[in-house]
Amino acid sequence: MVTVSNRVIHRHLDSRLLSKAFRFLENDTETQSYLKMANVMAVKRLGYNDHGPVHAKIIAGSALDIFSLLTDAVEPSSVMNGVCDYDDARLIVLLGAYLHDVGNAIHRIDHEKTGALLASNLLDRLLLKLYDSDPELAYRIKSEVLHAIYSSDNSVPCLSVEAGIVTVADGTDMAEGRSRIPYLSGKNDINAISAQAINKVNIVRGDVKPVSIQVFMDNPAGIFQIDEVIGKKIRSSGIGELVEVIATMNGREIKTL
Repeated sequence: MVTVSNRVIHRHLDSRLLSKAFRFLENDTETQSYLKMANVMAVKRLGYNDHGPVHAKIIAGSALDIFSLLTDAVEPSSVMNGVCDYDDARLIVLLGAYLHDVGNAIHRIDHEKTGALLASNLLDRLLLKLYDSDPELAYRIKSEVLHAIYSSDNSVPCLSVEAGIVTVADGTDMAEGRSRIPYLSGKNDINAISAQAINKVNIVRGDVKPVSIQVFMDNPAGIFQIDEVIGKKIRSSGIGELVEVIATMNGREIKTL
């Protein structure tokens, strides 16, 4: 059982490839500047939930957790289609998840499109270094990562398992900590209130489906997060039949998706 947090990502840095990529992202001035500006736009100017560096780490960890559970049942699309190998597929998930919100640095509207544009340059710098002996592979992986960023928009269907994982993972950061800044600033809309109602989110192996996302809440307002946030992401992910969401309040199951 894994509780969603910004520490989960460190469980998945067992390969040299992922470890090097994560260190790059955490220390790269361009990447971190975009993520900080994403929070200037989203949190400070719009009063939205966190879309910055902490959210990036949370979603990267959740995505790799989901990947490890899901790929016991299905093959990563990039592997099945001959794009790359299994460890490269994990890298696609890590990069897509970590960078999925950088477009908020420009504007919330169409941030998946602008995010793909912003990510292009930094992916070139990272991937051409990681795959210096095979630049063609670097660009193939870049395409997959950009697809994951672009299709994290709920209106864009995911065309790979990896992109679907990133999209579903994005919905797992729904516990109260994410909405603390706008909530304490006086924003009491349904997004802030519903997130405050959720205590924690666990990602586990399901009894019926490969992935079970368990949401623990102390107020039924949290149902909004399931219906309007993660529910929409699951429907556009292309992997919806492999994921379930179970909401519990005071030890009683109150919602299954």
